[in-house]
Amino acid sequence: MKTPSNLKYAQSDEWFDPASGTVGITDYAQNQLSDIVFVEILVEEGEAVTVGKAIASVESVKASSEIYAPSAGKVSAINKGLSEKPEVLNSDPFGEGWMIKIEGGSAGDLMDSAAYEKHCEGRAH
Repeated sequence: MKTPSNLKYAQSDEWFDPASGTVGITDYAQNQLSDIVFVEILVEEGEAVTVGKAIASVESVKASSEIYAPSAGKVSAINKGLSEKPEVLNSDPFGEGWMIKIEGGSAGDLMDSAAYEKHCEGRAH
């Protein structure tokens, strides 16, 4: 499981880059969902989001899941290509698989990579 140390993590398996405001799902999340076949971004550019607001819906061959905003702020960009190539989440959740960018967001109560890894290990048992 990859957990880049420059990112912050929500218990609900989203990552947040405090430097750029970029948001996506974690390697753990995409691994649990397995083959992702559909992504729908539920927010628009310029829209204000609050922590916990559903920002996307992801479907895999096993399940569907809501993706939540790990930080509050204004949506400054959306990865429009993700709906056309949802499978990129399977191979590159921290790169091309980003979902939205939030302007003015902060890491707040999010975990660092070590705490998130421990959180994930606790769920595996």
